[in-house]
Amino acid sequence: MNARTTQQQTAGLLLIGVILVGATLRAPLTSVGALIPFIRDGLGISNTLAGSITTLPLLGFAFLSPFAPTLARRLGVQRTIAAALVLLLLGIALRSAGSVSALFAGTLFIGLGIAVGNVLIPAIVKINFPLKVGLITGLYAVGMNVMGALGSGLSVPLYEAGLGWQGALAIWGVVAALALVVWAPQLKAHQPYNPPATTSAPSTPVWRSPLAWNVTLFMGSQSLIFYCLITWMPDFLRSNGYTENAAGWMVFLMQFALIPVTFAVPMLAEKMKNQVPLAVFTALLFATGLLGLMFSSTFFYPLWAVLLGIGGGCAFSLSMMLFTLRTNSGQEAADLSGMAQSIGYLLAALGPMLMGTLYDISGGWLLPMGLLLLACGSILLNGLAAGRGITL
Repeated sequence: MNARTTQQQTAGLLLIGVILVGATLRAPLTSVGALIPFIRDGLGISNTLAGSITTLPLLGFAFLSPFAPTLARRLGVQRTIAAALVLLLLGIALRSAGSVSALFAGTLFIGLGIAVGNVLIPAIVKINFPLKVGLITGLYAVGMNVMGALGSGLSVPLYEAGLGWQGALAIWGVVAALALVVWAPQLKAHQPYNPPATTSAPSTPVWRSPLAWNVTLFMGSQSLIFYCLITWMPDFLRSNGYTENAAGWMVFLMQFALIPVTFAVPMLAEKMKNQVPLAVFTALLFATGLLGLMFSSTFFYPLWAVLLGIGGGCAFSLSMMLFTLRTNSGQEAADLSGMAQSIGYLLAALGPMLMGTLYDISGGWLLPMGLLLLACGSILLNGLAAGRGITL
């Protein structure tokens, strides 16, 4: 009985650690957007340089994600996540130091730290909670997105409360520090990253698997839509009569709407024979929200923001679940996660720049929004393939 109680307590502590690590993986990014004008004016940098603050972490995701599994094999997955949290804390501190060089060095460290967490948390879930993958994925996704929404909504109020942009960004280090403290006991376990798989290894390496590419393009397409909306939706709304403050809170509404979905979808996906209906539903939600923004009156904009948020929650959660549902072991889950997030976040980094270029060329929003509708088509086609009930 005591041994069972100890095991339950260990699993509970690990679960809390997973949720807290998840809570660190979005707020350091979403908190920046609303503060960019203050950062730009405070440091005297150009709009182009200021805009790259949001692109640089995504490039860090793209380039480090494939190497996170290798780091985990050498250090152990728990130690690798702890090292990522330390790097994240260092990045948050550097970014708030008040100089241009520290701003960009810290931003890069933040991107690298988050990249490792993004890739390895699905592997931790696959290894330690094989019978509750949907529930645990939902819990850490909720933690991630709650903090992400708060990052968008609270940044300007924190700035106006007297913290300045440095303090408004630095405060998210508290969450990372708490996650590191709670995660510290996991270092004693030093769980092997590549435990014996319960099924035979795939004959095709992950990068050569068509199914892996379907998962990757599904992940990349939804990431492109999300980060394009985070970047350009405020400008779109302002061009249609919204104030700067109202536009910011509309982005908050979009992110808030995805929170309950990120909890429900993983559990629903786990119980389904295949996830094709969820992929179709996701594509329809995105397309309806985008077409609504393009062609309806501003009165309905909150509705479209909610639909886009629900679509984003479905897409993100389904992406996380595909890493585990389409694989046979924790090692495979991390390998697929690393591949999908590498390519996915590269697309996410290029998307906002391409959308801005299309706006400059056309002088309107029809072409930029058309890019997002093409991404909806990619979500549909790759979701149909990736949602089938097969594994690598």
